[in-house]
Amino acid sequence: MEAALTQSLRELLRGGSVAALGTLHAGEPFVSMVPYALRGAHPEFLVHVSQLSAHTRDMLEHARVSLMVVAAEGGDVPARALQRVMIQGDALQLPRISAAYGVAKSAYIARFPQAEPMFDLADFSLFAIRPVAIRYVAGFGRAHSLTPALFAAILD
Repeated sequence: MEAALTQSLRELLRGGSVAALGTLHAGEPFVSMVPYALRGAHPEFLVHVSQLSAHTRDMLEHARVSLMVVAAEGGDVPARALQRVMIQGDALQLPRISAAYGVAKSAYIARFPQAEPMFDLADFSLFAIRPVAIRYVAGFGRAHSLTPALFAAILD
């Protein structure tokens, strides 16, 4: 992928803060909104979610999920030409006692400082969503499939 597209993808992911999360809910597709952070140099999306939410229970039952991050509307860009990235990945609940949890928590709080008190609530869990397949649409008719390795290199 050319350098300009690589930079655009980085800016989309680092500039955005919410994603549409697709899970399997009672055998049917279910989409919700989640704030996300990227975990340092790892190509993982971090979501901090409540056990009260359907998507949390869904991720615990079926680890395969999808995420979509879309550029903000505005200017003269038609809706179909908005930049977007779609991720198919596996959601892994991070145990609170693990080293990975501490690193992920720090990354999440760095992105969302106001969320820090929520880490004290027992019903919240931190999940890492690890990409398996990535599709980046840089604009109308400009779609690129990325491997997890290439995606990791772009985020590095």
